[in-house]
Amino acid sequence: MMSNQQRSFFFNVDWLMVFIYLALCTIGVLSIHSAVYDPKNHSILDLDTNYGKQFVFVIVAVILGIFILLLESRFLSALAPAIYSITTVLLILVLVIGRNVGGNQAWISLPGGFRLQPSEFAKFATCLLLARYLSGANIKVSEPKSFAIAAGIIFFPMVLILLQPDAGSTLVFSSLLFVLYREGLSPYFLILEGLFIALFVLTLKLNNLPLVIGGIVAVAAIVIFLFKRNRKLMLTMLIGAGILITFVFSVQFLYNKVLKPHQKVRIDIVLGLTSDPRGKGYNVNQSKIAIGSGKLWGKGYMKGTQTKYSFVPEQSTDYIFCTVGEEFGFAGSVVVLGLYLLLVLRIIYIAERQRSPFSRIYAYGVGSIIFFHVVINIGMTIGIVPSIGIPLPLISYGGSSLLSFTIMLFILIKLDSNRMGMIYA
Repeated sequence: MMSNQQRSFFFNVDWLMVFIYLALCTIGVLSIHSAVYDPKNHSILDLDTNYGKQFVFVIVAVILGIFILLLESRFLSALAPAIYSITTVLLILVLVIGRNVGGNQAWISLPGGFRLQPSEFAKFATCLLLARYLSGANIKVSEPKSFAIAAGIIFFPMVLILLQPDAGSTLVFSSLLFVLYREGLSPYFLILEGLFIALFVLTLKLNNLPLVIGGIVAVAAIVIFLFKRNRKLMLTMLIGAGILITFVFSVQFLYNKVLKPHQKVRIDIVLGLTSDPRGKGYNVNQSKIAIGSGKLWGKGYMKGTQTKYSFVPEQSTDYIFCTVGEEFGFAGSVVVLGLYLLLVLRIIYIAERQRSPFSRIYAYGVGSIIFFHVVINIGMTIGIVPSIGIPLPLISYGGSSLLSFTIMLFILIKLDSNRMGMIYA
């Protein structure tokens, strides 16, 4: 017999989360409609257009969200290994029969002209399995064995996605390091990740290995001198300096041998090492022009000249934020950013009020992935990070992306609606 809480789950639903979700989906459909508007297919419901397809995707996504709310919460935890296994099989399958679009073999063709992108669904599948494992009895992420297994759960889909090769989607999974930190991982790992990024940029920007290495040695020497009585800290600094120096020596190899030519050019443009506004830097340059031309209030819905004359490539997908910036200006951009900020803060709030470790860990996984997507996507449209081709959650065109984020969020909403019950792995 169902409990009163199960019968009345709609009363426990976090409606603020649902409102933010619907608001972002609405902004997405309208922005896509404006970005790729075709006078011959003026109706927003025309299925021959991307905006018509996106409208259908939203309807399907909402229905899927309601279905998730009807599921039993324990069912979600129990199915985590199976969902992870299915997405893994799809990631392997796409390497064999996948369709190559834009240099990435990341899509499986479906009837009706639709495409499935398994890497999008691997995100919530990884969050689920990671939450299930870390919420198990006697699991401490600070212990080497537990950390190794948790890292394996994260890195396995990363390797398969990198083989497509889709560097953008691969990097998204690195955001789950914040989940491990929340569950007890040493902050040194976050510091090390930040230092890796900083040293990668400095090494390429300065192009002077002795200077960079000398800086690392100098900082380590100062810290060791100041804390020479703390042998543990001294040892940590020596090991850390060794790791960082080794990484610096590997930067040129990674840059020249691992990165693709177009990826290197994008990095060079962001770092100011080269300028090619009419070639490789065309997308970012036109994106910045579009956003800047919106000024404070924007040019008005469907009145953006950069948008109308298709100056910005991929404007309905990776560069959809250009449409918001040009047509609704700084004010409209702040509203969109405010919605994302509210969404991430709400997810953190929901995470911290959970009684179940599984629900809390899953919530932090969702929050980390959404935060990463928003920061990187908007960052690349304004030219402060390299263009790596990841969508703006719930706004960019794409059925796989929309359905993935919908599943991700509504699983969280469902778990939260049952927060007074305990969900075990």
